[in-house]
Amino acid sequence: MRFRHEITIDAARCIGCGRCIGDCPASNLAVEGKKVAPLTQACIMCAHCVAVCPTSAVSISGFDEEPRPLDGAETLEPARLLAAIGARRSMRRFAEGPVSDEAIADIVEAGRLTPTGKNAQDVSYIVLRERLDRCEQLAVRLFRRILPFARLVDATARRTEVDEHFFFKGAPAVIVVVAKDQVNGALAASNMELAAQAHGLGVLYSGFFVLAARLSPALRRELGLARGQKVVTALVVGHPAVKYHRTAPKEPADVRFL
Repeated sequence: MRFRHEITIDAARCIGCGRCIGDCPASNLAVEGKKVAPLTQACIMCAHCVAVCPTSAVSISGFDEEPRPLDGAETLEPARLLAAIGARRSMRRFAEGPVSDEAIADIVEAGRLTPTGKNAQDVSYIVLRERLDRCEQLAVRLFRRILPFARLVDATARRTEVDEHFFFKGAPAVIVVVAKDQVNGALAASNMELAAQAHGLGVLYSGFFVLAARLSPALRRELGLARGQKVVTALVVGHPAVKYHRTAPKEPADVRFL
């Protein structure tokens, strides 16, 4: 990714204000003759310089999209955002009906737009629809083998039955989040859940499926995972079959101000 991009600064537009220099996390920009220039092309290509430049003098080649102007309309109302976060529940009861292509695209886009550490952009997505049942079958087969051992040490496991829809609860789509860095994948998944909520969809993080994907070579092959690729989480997505009428109570935040 790093070597497909090149920073260019239009000297005719550059006013030498230095805003890009102050905002560059890689300290890769300097003033030369009252104009800014990159010191090297081997930086993290985060494009902060592109975003902060007031005259659009900075550009980075190799991307499929053009930067869009910001007008302040992107600002979220804090109370509405907190209300949306507080209203979400882990959905385990899904209604019949497909999830639209538009909704899937927006959910993945929310993941793509999430910042990653050192601009790694190491998160990828596997959308399960046609192979959803096959992947769930492989995961069920594995868990039925290990459940007797889990029941020896865990009371919840003793009350659990692994049926054919144990992992995906009959939902029509699952988005598997794959990343080299677990934090990057988790951050992307959190924003993806908000995007799904905006479409009126319910989401379940299937941690059991993540465990199955780590333990089952057959499931990894079915998912097309390469060596070293890690499933961070799986977002089970569908239309809710239950309506919640109030928020659920939570413990107060454990906060220390130092």
